Amino acid sequence: MAVNTFKLKEGTSKRSIFSRVERWIRLEGVFGYGLPLKYLPYVLFVTAVGIFYIGNSHYAEKNIRKIDAMKKEIEDLRADYTTLKADYMYASKQSEVAKKVEKLGIKESLRPPEKITITAE
Repeated sequence: MAVNTFKLKEGTSKRSIFSRVERWIRLEGVFGYGLPLKYLPYVLFVTAVGIFYIGNSHYAEKNIRKIDAMKKEIEDLRADYTTLKADYMYASKQSEVAKKVEKLGIKESLRPPEKITITAE
């Protein structure tokens, strides 16, 4: 009985992209004798600076979004303030006050106010 065997095609060997990148970078020379620990502090420093930079940019973006939200809220509050102030100024006019107190039976005085003087005796 015949035994099944696996045959390799020798003429058409396709190289993967990873083998091409590995051949191009040539890391065997750097890591041939083990991990070079003399570069470890520099790599850690650059990693820490990169993480700090990313965190700082996220923090700045968050603050910009907060500032924009507060600007919108301030504009709404300013519009409310000016509307209420205009309503108050209109309601506090003498003619408007006279109209409102007329319902209570209070009438506006037609005589001007008099000054009271007290002599020191």
